[in-house]
Formats: sequence, structure tokens, C-alpha cells
Amino acid sequence: MFAAHTVETAPEGSRPVMEALAAASGGVVPDAVARLAASPELLTGFLDMTARFDQCTLDPVAREVVIMTVAVRNDCRVCIAMHTGKLRKLDAAADLVADLRAQRPLADERLEAVRVFTLDALATAGGVDAPAVEALTVHGYTERNALEIMLGIGTYTISTFANRLVGA
Repeated sequence: MFAAHTVETAPEGSRPVMEALAAASGGVVPDAVARLAASPELLTGFLDMTARFDQCTLDPVAREVVIMTVAVRNDCRVCIAMHTGKLRKLDAAADLVADLRAQRPLADERLEAVRVFTLDALATAGGVDAPAVEALTVHGYTERNALEIMLGIGTYTISTFANRLVGA
């Protein structure tokens, strides 16, 4: 149903992104990108949001906790595999990765606060209450971090939904 595009078959707006990704990865365009390329708006929008999330003040492992929590909840297999790899590159503990994949509480209380806040935000469509925010801030996170988690949720909800739609 959703074809995997090449640089030549993709809509014009997706081609520069695909060319850049291919150049950065030895000529390979990831399957998810090749399928999402059917919509330059979605592809470039997702990549722009990803870049913004990557620049936020949450540390890289905390960002990956948000991403994996969304990916596992939304059953996006390609996202789970890719972000498992990212966590490994960040030297995250194997039990952290296993617990995220199995939707189990995390041993690291600070990262568990991020996971729980993410789940609360997803369950309430962002309508988390003051005690949920306090449960995050008691672990050293800020209101800014709470908003950054919302950015991550939005970014990776788009990704997980679109990847599942296109069969990536």
C-alpha cells in the first residue's frame, strides 16, 4: 500500500532529505524514511521536530526514555528497534532497555519519573495534574522539562503512528 520511495520516485519535497540521509549513511535510506517520503510535509516536519527535541535540556538518556515509552505504548516495532540501538550507543544499562521494552518500572528513580510522567501525559492527553508535575520536579526536573517531554511525546506520536500506518 505505501511504497518505499527512492530519491528518484519520491515527491520533490522529500528528495533533499532523502539525499542527505543517504549521504550520511553510505547510500542507504532507512525503510521508514522511504515510506514516509510520500508526504514531504510529514517527513520534514518529523525531522524538524526531532532536531528540536534533540536540542532540549533533557539529557540524552531521559529523551530516549520518553521516546521508548511512546514507541512501546504505541507498538511501533521499527521505533523500538531503532531506539534500543540508540540507548545501547549511549551505554544505557541493559536492564534499563529491557524494562522500557517490557513496560516495567525503571530502577533509576529519576528516569522512572520521566517514564511515569510520559505515561500520565499520554493517558490524560496532556491533562496531567499538579501532583504529577510535582512527582517529576521532585527528581530535579523543571517545568521546562515537563514541556520538553510534551514535545517528545508529540514528535514520537507522529512517528509511531505514521510508521505503523505505512508498515515500516
